[in-house]
Amino acid sequence: MGKMKVCIIGAGIAGLCSARHALCNGLEPTVYEQSDDIGGTWQYTDEIGINKYGIEVHSSMYKNLRTNLPKEVMGFPDFPIPEEEASYISSENMMAFLSKYTEKFEIRKHIQFLHHVIRIRPRNNKWEVIVKDLCNDIIKTEMFEYVMVCNGHYHTPSYPNLKGIEDFKGKAIHSHDYRSPDSFKDENVLVIGAGPSGMDLAHSVSLVAKTVILSHHLSETPKTKFNSNLIQKPDVLKVTENEAVFTDNTSIPISVILYCTGYKYSFPFLSSDCGIYIEENCIKPLYKHVLNIHYPSMAFIGIPFYVCASQMMDLQARFAMAFFCNKKPIPSQKEMLADTEEEMQKRWKMGYKKHQAHMMGPIQYEYYTDLANTAGVKNIDIVMAKLHDVSSGRFLDDLVNFRNDIFRLVDETTFIKIN
Repeated sequence: MGKMKVCIIGAGIAGLCSARHALCNGLEPTVYEQSDDIGGTWQYTDEIGINKYGIEVHSSMYKNLRTNLPKEVMGFPDFPIPEEEASYISSENMMAFLSKYTEKFEIRKHIQFLHHVIRIRPRNNKWEVIVKDLCNDIIKTEMFEYVMVCNGHYHTPSYPNLKGIEDFKGKAIHSHDYRSPDSFKDENVLVIGAGPSGMDLAHSVSLVAKTVILSHHLSETPKTKFNSNLIQKPDVLKVTENEAVFTDNTSIPISVILYCTGYKYSFPFLSSDCGIYIEENCIKPLYKHVLNIHYPSMAFIGIPFYVCASQMMDLQARFAMAFFCNKKPIPSQKEMLADTEEEMQKRWKMGYKKHQAHMMGPIQYEYYTDLANTAGVKNIDIVMAKLHDVSSGRFLDDLVNFRNDIFRLVDETTFIKIN
């Protein structure tokens, strides 16, 4: 009898560590990647929209990006990013690190590049995967025992319902299609959203634009000292042909709208038979944000956000392997549904909204510990969550300078800032 086969969708961070742990556990991974390289969201391309193969461009990476979390929390638990002077590294350095990881664990030979997954459906206790070889324009069908969905969640833009947008005469783009500030020179730019990308791009655009209006509903105004041509405003009430009207009843002329309004989870390749659906950006039904409760031979890696992403994805992959490889018995469907409902009720009582069903942030370490205890695998060091929380706060307080911070890990519980 041959090895059990696992289909892995995407060769970004989640897909790479899933393939690595599949190999460690004696499974045979096939990674389908629709681009021509590893890296997922870290892979830069000038292309936007639809590429030459008729596929939507996946990456949202823009020029000169440096990480907004220190590299000390961005490596894998047993494969850290090498020590160097800076804590905040470039996307090129991140890609180089992922390339070393891929070589170390001999993953590349298991990746089928320029392969686009069309459809996945359960069939005869296995998974039927229909995939298109983009180079040769060939459709193939393969069968697998397991599926790991690792397509990320920074590729399908989310847009607000903006009153009057049909009347707006200027240009409007989403941060997904942003590559450099050059096209914003001398424009009056409305940036909607003050998450990490909104803050970053508002600052970058302000270096060349005439004015930048950063519209957000943060409960506390960021302490960052922006350029003098950047104005912070509350939510947009409506737009007209050439103005934005805000909820404080003021209006400002605008020529460009830059949506920094986040992304939606999207799995267009999953058939309805898989039993997965999305309701207000909450993916249902998932056990511990990972296993498909209807078919626990399908795992989703990397769904939670405001987390130590690489560390968490590695833990989730090991969590999934514990069940795939029968190291831990899979709970009954009833038990998994009850566990999920209990967790969601706790979230609602804490004030979380439905679209925040997968948000971790201050409760991230509690989540990691639950995963580790449930699967009987090693937890992430708590220092990761501590450093994540501190560095995230610095981002809001001093956007312009926070990437000059240099951190060092002392042990599994302690870090120091050395400048």
